[in-house]
Amino acid sequence: MAQEGAGGGDSVRPPQRRRRRRRGGPPGGPAYAAIDLGTNNCRMLIARRAPGGGFRIIDSFSRIVRLGEGLNASGALSPAAMDRAVEALKVCAEKMQRREVARARCVATQAVRAAANGAQFMARLKDEAGLEFDIITPEEEARLAVLGCIDLMDESMDAALVVDIGGGSTELCWVDLAQWRERGGSASGGRPPVRTWASAPVGVVTLTERFPEHADLSAWYADMRAYAAGLLKAPRGARPMRPVFEAGRAHLVGTSGTVTSVAGVHMNLPRYERAKVDGQWLTTAEMRAACARLAGKDFAGRAQEPCIGTERADLVVAGCAILEAVLDAWPAERMRVGDRGLREGLLMNLMRGSRRRKRRARRGAGDGPAQRAAE
Repeated sequence: MAQEGAGGGDSVRPPQRRRRRRRGGPPGGPAYAAIDLGTNNCRMLIARRAPGGGFRIIDSFSRIVRLGEGLNASGALSPAAMDRAVEALKVCAEKMQRREVARARCVATQAVRAAANGAQFMARLKDEAGLEFDIITPEEEARLAVLGCIDLMDESMDAALVVDIGGGSTELCWVDLAQWRERGGSASGGRPPVRTWASAPVGVVTLTERFPEHADLSAWYADMRAYAAGLLKAPRGARPMRPVFEAGRAHLVGTSGTVTSVAGVHMNLPRYERAKVDGQWLTTAEMRAACARLAGKDFAGRAQEPCIGTERADLVVAGCAILEAVLDAWPAERMRVGDRGLREGLLMNLMRGSRRRKRRARRGAGDGPAQRAAE
């Protein structure tokens, strides 16, 4: 789906090329942008359509802003956290302007949903960064993650569980691959049916703040894992999917910083590389072993892991606890690792909507019923 492209600045163009660009639009077609402002990260992708479908990433941005820091205790976004997010989003706005973005969607998730001052913060972002945000529901967040991971689904299986471990919440989506296969699967251009979804108010930031690290690492990890398991309740609609998992006809798709970091640790990468991690199949036994490796180290030990570092060392064990709680509840042999998700889903919706508008415009520009019938 997504293809990595150059993320650097534009090169200088000769005058003739600038004139053509003004008349016919940017070379390569319009640019689209998607921003995901989460509890821990601010992330953006800018892309253009790629030949043959999908899109090509032309610029990106990611920064840990910890917007939800202290939210559990105060119920509001702190001034320092909001300042960090505003500065990051000013960078995003500058990149969007430089890339001449035609359409964009900016969304905020759990931290802003839960904060008493979330709406005021959204107004501040419009004033200071010039960006309008939608505060999306947990259901939309879950479904966008599924859409962004469509090409990670194994169509030979009958079901998939998409796991998105965020900073303030964890979203789960149960996808019916058997029915999708009957409809033609990915070749049909349709989307896989989501049987049900769930959102639990537990993420890496909130869990870490609730359970401060102490000397007994084993007990600390066990407490987090048990707490997460108590919140990850499956909805009724997931019950018919359980026999599929028990029969070994399902797999997991993990789309979050936790899953990609754990995969990088398992692979012993000297530094995190998206190209080596995204799309990888790992057994759940391998994922559990990497989680145990991280949970058995203190902060300093985790920080020395190349794919963790100091920025994630305090949060990654909480992510492992949530991940293992999911694996306990929905056992499967394999997990597909996705360094993608919500932003990619946003981009696909933006581009799909643009195509629909163009088709309607072409039909409306016809000479009448006869012209439209000939199209």
